[in-house]
Amino acid sequence: MQNQSDVVERRGATFAASDNQVLRRTYGLLSLTLLFSAVTAFFAMSSGASQGGATIAMIGAFIMLFVTMGLRRSVWGLVSVFAFTGLMGYSIGPMLNFYIHSFTNGPQLVMTALGGTGVMFLALSAYVLTTRKDFSYMGGFLMIALLVLVLASVAMMFFPMPAMQVVISGVAVLIFSGFILF
Repeated sequence: MQNQSDVVERRGATFAASDNQVLRRTYGLLSLTLLFSAVTAFFAMSSGASQGGATIAMIGAFIMLFVTMGLRRSVWGLVSVFAFTGLMGYSIGPMLNFYIHSFTNGPQLVMTALGGTGVMFLALSAYVLTTRKDFSYMGGFLMIALLVLVLASVAMMFFPMPAMQVVISGVAVLIFSGFILF
């Protein structure tokens, strides 16, 4: 007959294996969506997509957020996630072209942003995975902070202040770092 501690230990191992499988699938799906987004951004850059087309793609991506939430429990949710990331990648293409062609160090700017984002994502993910802290309590705060960030960005279009642009950029880094933890 098995003793109680053996049964509990095996259940814990089963849950740990299940958690690892979910994490592997999640990171695998994230990798595929990021690659798809990069391909659509490259397509937008090489086809010379206009800022108007990028704006339409951004509006479509915003709509796809709600579609994805509605379809999250069906196989069509996976399709809508890829549609969302593809539209986001396409909308980024003209901005990347602008930075690459407008500045003498444009490619370095883009690669520094890419590298910094990757390092930040890996570091924060490693922190959450090693400490096993639950950051789900941050959800409401992050959504309100994101809304304030969007409103401040819109206000900056009408009242441009260089110092405020730096503040908004710094706050955006903190908010999206919080989303990675979340």
